[in-house]
Amino acid sequence: MAANYQHLRAFHAIALEGSVTQAARRLNVAQPTLSQQLKALEERHGVGLFESRRSPLKLTSAGRDLFALTERLFSAAADVDDMLGEAVSLNGGSLRIGGDCPPQVARVVARFRARNPGAHVQVRMGNARETIRWLSAAEIDVAIASDPPADGQFIYDPLYTDHLAVALPVGHPLAALETTPIQSLAGETLLIREPQSKTRAFTEQALGAAEVEVCETLELQSRETIREAVALGLGVSVFFSSECPPDPRIAYRTLSGQVREQPLRGYLVCQQDRRRSALIRALRAIASELSDAGVG
Repeated sequence: MAANYQHLRAFHAIALEGSVTQAARRLNVAQPTLSQQLKALEERHGVGLFESRRSPLKLTSAGRDLFALTERLFSAAADVDDMLGEAVSLNGGSLRIGGDCPPQVARVVARFRARNPGAHVQVRMGNARETIRWLSAAEIDVAIASDPPADGQFIYDPLYTDHLAVALPVGHPLAALETTPIQSLAGETLLIREPQSKTRAFTEQALGAAEVEVCETLELQSRETIREAVALGLGVSVFFSSECPPDPRIAYRTLSGQVREQPLRGYLVCQQDRRRSALIRALRAIASELSDAGVG
């Protein structure tokens, strides 16, 4: 009895995600439809593929055997699509990008749009943790994230390397120096991001390594708010160099002194099973070009 392709596709997505809800998001179909397809597959062939319907779903022995086969099936299907030119047209496609660094996202989108003016692009910004969560939930197609956690379901393409810089009100005494000794921050009010921020984590690591304690900290929730607060003289802050747009009210200086080198590495991240799509391959090529050119 021939297996139904759509039923196999539903099973494969559910097995990958360990959740019917997440699989439905990945395939952009209704959750009840996916559940019905899985049920039809099991009933048609008289086999149980999951131990229960509770998340995270666990495969039975038969489910594991079938998953090994469907991995080969859908990998081969993607290769066939590429060979026959049936992959999604770049000009007619729709791409959802999530990122945690606006300048890096803008660079990638600008280069992509210059080559594919007919493609529709949506951008969603958050911190690194949120961005990877959106990718895992298939709410975006690709992520541009700093130091993302390793996960076997993803492919990581190096995109940029970044370093810390101090933001000072232009009239601040430290702005007269070419670099800012990290020890000089001890007497300053430091403007910082939310606890989940990579910028905050790297700043605290650098201060801790240099054994520097600031006078006080003021937590603000966005780069834009912190930059405006620096310009108004509320304190100083630390950004990554790619997040330092020109502003006549702000002086950006490299940290010097007992600073442990801690470069931030950014990656373009996509799902393993989507790496062959025309849109993703185009983005990965751009990431390779930008990384080779040392952009960032």
